[in-house]
Parts: sequence; structure tokens; C-alpha cells
Amino acid sequence: MTAAVLRAATARRRRLVLAAAAAATVALFVARALLGDYQIAAPDAVRILLGADLGPASFLFLETKLPTALVALAAGLALGGSGGAFQSMLRNPLASPDVMGVTLGASAAAVTGLVVAGLTGAQVTAAAFAGGLAVALGIFVLSGGAHSASNRIILIGLGLAFALQAVIHWVLIRGSVYQARDAMRWLSGSLNAMTWDGVSRLWLAVAVGLPLLLLLGRPLRLIEVGDDLAGGLGIRVPRVRLAVLLVVVLLTASATSVAGPIAFVGLLAGPIARRLNAGRSSLPLAALVGAAVVLGADLLGDARWPWGPLPVGIITGLLGAPMLVALLLRSTSEEDIHG
Repeated sequence: MTAAVLRAATARRRRLVLAAAAAATVALFVARALLGDYQIAAPDAVRILLGADLGPASFLFLETKLPTALVALAAGLALGGSGGAFQSMLRNPLASPDVMGVTLGASAAAVTGLVVAGLTGAQVTAAAFAGGLAVALGIFVLSGGAHSASNRIILIGLGLAFALQAVIHWVLIRGSVYQARDAMRWLSGSLNAMTWDGVSRLWLAVAVGLPLLLLLGRPLRLIEVGDDLAGGLGIRVPRVRLAVLLVVVLLTASATSVAGPIAFVGLLAGPIARRLNAGRSSLPLAALVGAAVVLGADLLGDARWPWGPLPVGIITGLLGAPMLVALLLRSTSEEDIHG
């Protein structure tokens, strides 16, 4: 088999995998919008979208089910793409915004704004962006800049994450019982009570940030091979890393401010996308996998459990914890082999 034929077969396989991931994401989106405690038939959903008034079905579909599905899709795309970008940039499968504390920085700022300052809507998004950006910049400054080892960056991020957890707990203690209850529901990563205002804010951020992130995919793949090689090919590595950092913070903070901190989506999406893509990174595939994870987890959490519905963040946390342990064990084993 010639090199050209092999490259063509590899490219065809990647297109098929991407198409399959897109089809699975669309199917999960439709299932999330139609299924649940109150199920809506697909023909009725089409009639509602075309303007028909079907009474309670119209209200439930347009005001609860469809906004929830749209937020789950957008949050999954944002978090999955962000996780894949961080892992490529730092060449480490443990590097995701939620593990490194960027999501917690956005959460701490958003909770402080909600409980202490009474912020709402776009103000919460702005506070979350500022908090996530401050943590991301703090990680890179404390680790020694763009050329620091990825393990050092991740460990500093984990340390800041523990500190931010303490900040969140302190803010909850300072707030009233009702404020603390609402904040705890939000911190669980719940997609309940989504509004069209939240849908529009999150999709605006995704419409701006995700294309920018995909444009950075090629230089990120070169950086993944090595900074020296990327620089030799004309890639300005510090600028690319700063651009990735800003876009990831925008996407992560926007998703967090609307849906709460949905745990481990970035951590799950990157390795799964690599496995599906024959070991190569793919930001579009990572974004689709993230969307499928959030939609599937929210659909699973909305099942008829004896104790009631589970927030999507609880489901992704239960899925992500074993993945984190597996990646840590694998990383330790590789270090033992090479050193």
C-alpha cells in the first residue's frame, strides 16, 4: 500500500468517525428534547416549532425541554473542545479546564457574584470569565510561563483548585440559607430551569469561541509535536498559547455561568476523541464527544430514579472520576518505564 493510498484511507476513516459522532450527537439532542417525564412525539414537536399551539405540550417543549437540550449541546461543545485544546497545548491528557482549576475559578467568581453582589444574567457570565481568566493566567505565571513542564502546570492548577473550593465554601457560609441552596443547586451542574436568555448567551459565546478554537487546531497539532518544531515551521508558540487560553476561558466560563460547573467533560472528551481518531487529536471530534457526553448524561440523570432526577454534573462526575484515576495510573506507569 502506497503512502498516498494510506493517507487517503486514514482521511476517509477520520471523516467517517466525525460524521458518526455528529449523527450520535444529533440523535442524543433530539432524544433529550423529546423524552423525559413528559414525552413529546416528533410530529408534535415539528408542529410546535412551526407555530401550532398544542397547549401544555407547547409550553413544556418551548420553555423547558428545548432550552435544556440547547444548553446541554452548547455546554458540551464548549467544554469538550476546551478540554481537547488544553490537552493538545500541554501535551498531557490530564490537562483540562476542570481538573486544572479554570472551571473552579469561573465558579468561584460566579458564586461570589450571585451570593454577595446579587449579579444576574450577563453579569454572571462576565464575572465567571474574569475568574477563569485570573486562574488561568495565575497558573501560567506561577509555573514559569509558556515553556514550563506540563506536569508542573497541572500540579499548580490542582493546588489552586483546592484553594478555590475553600473560597466557594466560605461564600456559601456567608450567604443566607436560600442563597446557599440555590448556589449549591447551580454548583451541581444542573440543567434545570434553563431560560432562553441563558441559551442565547451561551450560544453567542460558542458561535464566537468554537470557530476560533478550530482555527487554532493546526498550530496546536504542531505544538503537540514539540515547541522547537512548531517554531521552526513558523508557529509563534507563545501567541498561539495565549490565544488558546483566552478562547478556552471564554468557552468554559460561559458554559459554567449558564449551566454550572459540569465536571470532567473536558477530561472525558479528549481521550475518547483520540481513541476514536486512531490516537490523533481532533478538536471538532473532541467538541462533538463533549456534547454527546453532556446530552447523554443529562438524559440519564432525567431517568425515573427512585430518588428523583440527578443533575448532569453528578453523572459526569461519576463517569470522570474513574477516567481521572486511569489517566493518573497510566501516566505513572509511563514515567516508571521511561525513567
